[in-house]
Amino acid sequence: MAPGLYLVATPIGNLRDITLRALDVLRAADVILCEDTRVSAKLLTSYGISRPTYAYHDHNAVRVLPKILERLQAGAVVAQITDAGTPLVSDPGFRLVQAATEAGIMVTTVPGASAPVAALTLAALPSDRFLFAGFPPAKTGARRKFYEEFRTVPATLVFFESPHRLPESLADAASVFGDRGAAVCRELTKKFEEVRRLPLQDLAQSYGPDDSIKGEIVLVIGPPGEALPPEDSHVEALLLAALKTQSVKEAATVVAAITGLPKRDLYTHALKLKDQLP
Repeated sequence: MAPGLYLVATPIGNLRDITLRALDVLRAADVILCEDTRVSAKLLTSYGISRPTYAYHDHNAVRVLPKILERLQAGAVVAQITDAGTPLVSDPGFRLVQAATEAGIMVTTVPGASAPVAALTLAALPSDRFLFAGFPPAKTGARRKFYEEFRTVPATLVFFESPHRLPESLADAASVFGDRGAAVCRELTKKFEEVRRLPLQDLAQSYGPDDSIKGEIVLVIGPPGEALPPEDSHVEALLLAALKTQSVKEAATVVAAITGLPKRDLYTHALKLKDQLP
């Protein structure tokens, strides 16, 4: 295998979600850089991989990075992994990639699992344009200001969030973004995977302050509503399809989540359409 730095994606939950190429690289690596060697040991052990591992994260990067560059310049095969998902996506690694590139060292990627992309595909929201913004701040004031930065972005928004902050974060998001379509994706690819798809304000109300929420969280929020009135033919088609199997309220909720239009306007129009059904 050619010397250089290999950025290797690892599973975000289900250990089977690893590529054959990723296993080849990890088995051939002279050293594997891990966010947490204890976490990575579980994955490596499950596939019978026994290679030297070293911790590399934001707290030791300044001290460790020069040593890694020395190994790379000496012709080593270095694989970098994180606890879960794709390296550098809300994880350490940017400084190393930048330094290796500037030093003329080969850097390549071994793509695979990614929590933001997995959540985007499950959210039932527009996916042709999206923005991943990482973790919102922990405190309400800073969090609302953070969300405000993205209020007018014409794209679906993807955030990470901690389970214990989810109810407050959803409430802040609803106050900034209004009743856009949204989804909370929890424990993706794991046994207790859950995806809640609702208009953002309803989603915020579905989690109480005393709820026991566990696992990894990805919050997906739809883009600003397009200038399509409830009477638009596309919106009407969605409402009519929903009304065939659901109540007026349920149909309005579903279509609001899909289109980002205000649920109250959709409800009013759905009442009119209900009378037209055979």
